Amino acid sequence: MDSLISAAARALAAGDALTALKRVALREDPPALALRGIAMAQLGEHGRARELLKRAAQGFGKHEALAQARCVVAEAEVALALRDFSGAPRLLEAAMATLEAGGDRSNALQARLIAARQQLLLGRLDEAARLLQPLEGQAMPALPAAVAALATAELALRSLRLREVSAALARGRDAAARSGVPALQAEIDDAAATLNHTAARRLLDGEWQPLRLQDVASLMDSGALVVDACRHGLRAGALRLDLARRPILFTLLRTLAEAWPGEADRDTLIARAFRIREVDETHRARLRVEIGRLRALVKPVAAIEATARGFALRAPDVAVLAPPMEGEASELLALLADGAAWSTSALALALGESQRNVQRELAELEAAGRVRAIGQTRARRWLAPPLTGFTTILLLPAALPLG
Repeated sequence: MDSLISAAARALAAGDALTALKRVALREDPPALALRGIAMAQLGEHGRARELLKRAAQGFGKHEALAQARCVVAEAEVALALRDFSGAPRLLEAAMATLEAGGDRSNALQARLIAARQQLLLGRLDEAARLLQPLEGQAMPALPAAVAALATAELALRSLRLREVSAALARGRDAAARSGVPALQAEIDDAAATLNHTAARRLLDGEWQPLRLQDVASLMDSGALVVDACRHGLRAGALRLDLARRPILFTLLRTLAEAWPGEADRDTLIARAFRIREVDETHRARLRVEIGRLRALVKPVAAIEATARGFALRAPDVAVLAPPMEGEASELLALLADGAAWSTSALALALGESQRNVQRELAELEAAGRVRAIGQTRARRWLAPPLTGFTTILLLPAALPLG
């Protein structure tokens, strides 16, 4: 490695992108292209950074597998910043394996953390846990140690394991202080602040009461039958019932729970579950069928009884948990609340919806002034103003099923 490349690499490691560019700005060899790409990424020029890193990877020969793998990892980090998940995950995992086999533990660690953060953003929590598990108890340099702690804290936060969250944030705060990177320290502080923000609302005596994450965790562990409108499911003791893909049954369950200990009349149940105004006998027959299905699902923990006017949920203690904001686009806004610019395809992938549906929702939110677009055509990205006063952690898609 020549002296200019070495000097540029040292400058990048210290976060001095401009000095690094001065060393290699006019060079077109693969190592210089790679360093220029990383420098451009540090300066926020992600599109240019990806182009340079691709050229660098193509320029390295087959006998330079480690150098190619490093370029793949750097490009994956740029894609993560762009919220672009179109790349093949296997490519990053192959690069990580190559780096580990070649003894480049630092870049292999970086690849693992990037992959874990990608999976967290997409809500694939089991996969994120698999990637983070080998790092438990492992000694790491300050910067990756802080990033790993943040990822571990988010994973625990999404499943309401708050003791693990506190422990991970404590490790992260110590590592961030040792790294000397102010932005990382601020990210740790922001993550810790979510513990004190409103995370959900509980219906109590006819009024909605705000709850913090600790309150939500306590409610989940209380033994009550909890109808969770944040993640569209039911929790009661050991029972975890996911109804995210059965919206009619969930709507019926929520309506019955909101009426508890009283009854919900048939017309209200039909109007909310089937979204119709004019009720006839066919709708009442359909209601009986759906109530029968719901009754079978909740039978281990509750009963649903027919009454003269409708139906009633019978259980010792029932709680309704609702998100701090509601609406068809709540999960979409929760993703955009991280302040990053998301592509439509990435949003669709994270939400498990078609791009057309996501585009329709974005158009409605843009017309209402709640989101804005930057760029054109394939380079278009979507932004939303940060949400203050509450956390959207329980609204993020594909969270672990209620615990």
